[in-house]
Amino acid sequence: MSSSIQSSQSVFSQEVELIDLGVKDFKSTWDFQDALFQQIIRTKIENRERPEDQQVLTKHHLIFVEHPAVITLGKNGSMSNLLVTQDILNQQKISFFKINRGGDITYHGPGQLVGYPIFDLDCFFTDIGKYLRYIEEAVIRTLSEYGIQAGRSVGETGVWIDADKPYRARKICAIGIRCSRWVTMHGFAFNINTDLSHFNFIIPCGIQQKAVTSLQQELGHPVPLDEVKHKLMHHFAELFNITYYRQ
Repeated sequence: MSSSIQSSQSVFSQEVELIDLGVKDFKSTWDFQDALFQQIIRTKIENRERPEDQQVLTKHHLIFVEHPAVITLGKNGSMSNLLVTQDILNQQKISFFKINRGGDITYHGPGQLVGYPIFDLDCFFTDIGKYLRYIEEAVIRTLSEYGIQAGRSVGETGVWIDADKPYRARKICAIGIRCSRWVTMHGFAFNINTDLSHFNFIIPCGIQQKAVTSLQQELGHPVPLDEVKHKLMHHFAELFNITYYRQ
């Protein structure tokens, strides 16, 4: 199920640092985004003690990365959704981490575009549901450029294809975030040329009897990751009313 989402009506465009890490392991990326996340929170707390004309502007970040194979379990997830032993994960060279985002269990790996928006939602809108819908909408609009009609599944965060058709519904993008003091971290995992067989090791997002898919599987051929990234960046910028810069 999809719905029409309007772009942010904020008068002022927010500047967002674009950080493309290329291929990087999950743990060091987690530590990196957590450091940015904590810095924004510290700045917000310190600004309360500063006169208005001395307050420090919030820095927002959008990280793109492609992880080596890893399975992550959210804080509300169940270990029963991991279907293989640690020995099998070791044999397959798949890492495993319990992490502090919402959501259940998911897989990251080569050919998947992972995005971590580290935004202070006080500068956008203080509505987590709206934030999640905007991320979904950016992916939905990107897929539309490839002729794929995607949408939402009622009660299930993420982007789906044929969500309203029993036994055909398949997820192409998973979303799991953390938010504290309206600052976000973690984000989304968009399957582009992903090896979908690794999802057989888990019950993805804890949702049984629904499949996962990728852009490659839907189109029948691989798609350059950078091509998708640039389309997705455009839709993020349009929806959130942001401009990018690089350090």
